[in-house]
Amino acid sequence: MIRHIVLIQFNADASEARISELFALLEPLRSKIHGLRHIAHGRSQSPEKIERGYLHGFTVDFDDWDALQRYQDHPDHKALGGQLVARAKGGIDGILVFDLEIPDSAA
Repeated sequence: MIRHIVLIQFNADASEARISELFALLEPLRSKIHGLRHIAHGRSQSPEKIERGYLHGFTVDFDDWDALQRYQDHPDHKALGGQLVARAKGGIDGILVFDLEIPDSAA
């Protein structure tokens, strides 16, 4: 399994309601991309408080690297990515992406 982790530093004028609306655009991708297993999103709840400005994020779990590629190539993903970049602090510099391969036995 591949876990796609995206952390975002939103601009100060991005309301929680607008951020939730953006994250809701992930949900329709479940039925459009073969191999997309699970989506989770929200605001950090970390008691450590060391987010360094990355207060919002989401994860998407995929069967394999091919499914992640289908997601990256999908026009709905590209459109959402553009909206996130437009609302992130510093544009693309306000977004951190990390892809982690997780053995199915550990998932």
